[in-house]
Amino acid sequence: MSFQEIIESVGKVVDALGVVAIVLGALTAIVFALGRLLRREHNVYGRFRRFLGRSILLGLELLVAADIIRTVAVTPSLGSVAVLAVIVVIRTFLSWSLELEITGRWPWQKERAATEPEPGETGGGLLRHERS
Repeated sequence: MSFQEIIESVGKVVDALGVVAIVLGALTAIVFALGRLLRREHNVYGRFRRFLGRSILLGLELLVAADIIRTVAVTPSLGSVAVLAVIVVIRTFLSWSLELEITGRWPWQKERAATEPEPGETGGGLLRHERS
């Protein structure tokens, strides 16, 4: 087996893992949401969206990794690198959009404090301390 064949196989495996991450994540999100619905918990839809969004983000990251592996290692031509750049830009935009939907902030923004409620939720965990 040649180096290119090995790299191509690795790329296909990482591609498959990306698809599996999305599919298993979606199925798991559905199962958890159904359980929460049966227990009549609040904000089932918001939790479902966050779980599903995180699964899609993980899958997208694996798919980008597979594209990089196959493009750079197998066929490193100027054309293939340009196609890779377009794919990475599109998937990065999708990832940022999902991150904004999930967390309510852009990836480069400071993380929300643990005491603040998630977007769409009311109230929230710990009591807030006022600063003097």
